[in-house]
Amino acid sequence: MTKAAKRSCWGWGGALLLAALAAAGACGLPALAAPTPAASESKPAPVSASAGDLYGDYLAGRHAEQMRDYPAAASWFEKAITADPNSPELISRTFLMAVGAGNFDRAQPLAQQELKVDPTDALAGLVMIVERLKANDDAGAVKYAAALPSDGVHRFVGPLALAWTRMATGDLQGADAALQQLDKFNGFKPLKDFQLGLLYDFAGQVDKADSYYAKTLADNDQLNWRLTDAIANFYERHGKADKAKALYQKFIDQNIGSEIAQTVLSARPPGVPKAMINSATDGLAEAMFDLASVLNQTETIDLALIYDRYALWLQPDFRLAQLLLADVLSTQNEPAQSLAVLQAIPKNSPYSWSARLRAAADLEDLDRSDEAIAQLRAMAAEQPKTVGADIQLGDILRNKKRYDEAAAAYNEAIERSKADGIPDRWALFYDRGVSYERAGDWQKAEADLEQALALKPDQPLILNYLGYSWVDRGEKLDQGLKMIEKAVELRPEDGYIVDSLGWAHYRMGDYAGAVEYLERAVELVPSDSTINNHLGDAYWRTGRLTEARYQWRRALQFGPDKDDLQPLETKLEKGLGPPSTPASASPASAAKPGSTTPAAPNQPAERGG
Repeated sequence: MTKAAKRSCWGWGGALLLAALAAAGACGLPALAAPTPAASESKPAPVSASAGDLYGDYLAGRHAEQMRDYPAAASWFEKAITADPNSPELISRTFLMAVGAGNFDRAQPLAQQELKVDPTDALAGLVMIVERLKANDDAGAVKYAAALPSDGVHRFVGPLALAWTRMATGDLQGADAALQQLDKFNGFKPLKDFQLGLLYDFAGQVDKADSYYAKTLADNDQLNWRLTDAIANFYERHGKADKAKALYQKFIDQNIGSEIAQTVLSARPPGVPKAMINSATDGLAEAMFDLASVLNQTETIDLALIYDRYALWLQPDFRLAQLLLADVLSTQNEPAQSLAVLQAIPKNSPYSWSARLRAAADLEDLDRSDEAIAQLRAMAAEQPKTVGADIQLGDILRNKKRYDEAAAAYNEAIERSKADGIPDRWALFYDRGVSYERAGDWQKAEADLEQALALKPDQPLILNYLGYSWVDRGEKLDQGLKMIEKAVELRPEDGYIVDSLGWAHYRMGDYAGAVEYLERAVELVPSDSTINNHLGDAYWRTGRLTEARYQWRRALQFGPDKDDLQPLETKLEKGLGPPSTPASASPASAAKPGSTTPAAPNQPAERGG
């Protein structure tokens, strides 16, 4: 499972909301990378007898912060602040890192200090809101919520926090008015309507809740799991089981490949479910989770981490928030932390299956592939009507170049899909086809790739792989070249596919044309070893010998596969023979001399429906 694949359809991911956040200046502003303005005006720490240790700890903390290792950063800043407890800079950074690490026991006392440094600090204010709610001081929570800033990166938190703290005091009208403030932010209508539905549902005003939930569904053409589950939960609690069933089915139909609905619903006890929001604290946790889900994007992932940490502080057993936290940590290249979060989800939770799938991906990232494979095999045996474990197993085995086993895993997924009446998915035939091709069974590979193309005629990965394979084998040359050209047309900025087109020209003897495309591919993906290797070969064939050796050296610098090291070193020493003659040595991704196995197109993996 790739990091992209882990970002699932269970959370909010609205493009309009993200666009609104970008317009407001949230994007590109990592919330954990800068202290408050007041703190930044002060010196990090005064010179003292222990200045060397203090500065060393401070710099180590800054480095860990930049690497997004927030627990480590918090530890280093904790050492520094011990030496200088009154430094505004250290107060701000230690507080931020404590929040980023989810250590709210430490963040609470620091929040009070931070508000003295900067009374407008929204994150410190939010800590005080939660602290007051937990202390049953609802009026105090409202006071802090009303003081949250109405501008800056965290401007969207104020209306949500004010709504649910007012709800804690029984002020439904005031809570509604607070949420109406979201109208001033373009793109926030779907989230506002959903929150109003939750608000009136919690207040027991069924008709109003139903109305706002209907508006929410109208706002969202593409359903996410949280929205689907919350509204279906409402329907089931109010005698509308048929509407709930239809809504779940719509989600399943829209999200082919996602098994979350099936696995969660099958694991839940029968009967009428409990309400999702049972307190104002639960409502605020939901609001923080919703914001975090929207922000689970590359540009705003630090904010996603922060808000999800608050959601889990408010509601520690919020399983979807745990899954989101694990996704964020994995995306930030912290698989060990992600795995720890996932392993904390109980096996009897309806979300255990999703957690175990993601845990297998983390095990793979931690080079614990044998454990990941064993876990996925066991899961596949447990649930014979699901395919997710088989697909992920195939992905890992293919990555390990265990192609026969990978093909068997994908084959099991295809057979299970057929038995369960699941529509054919191009990605399964594509993945099995690639595995067959790499295992040397071209007849089966070609059939699968053609089936994938029939299911998804304009999928650039299929066009690229099948077209390239034909060209490389000397079969259907014109058709293969046209398919790769179409793939490039569909994805002109994909350096891997452009590389395939360049290498196809090379294999067909058009070395000048190959150079044109391969130079473009290197511009798009400068540090890929195979693409640099290809360009070196094309330069050699066009008589540009010095440039060829330069590209081969670059290919060596960028971590080629170990099987490619010796061919590269040989080319650097001896070249490829006289220019403008057929290749006497195949490059990194091409078939070895005498092999019947064609080259694999140099392209990233992608999962689809």
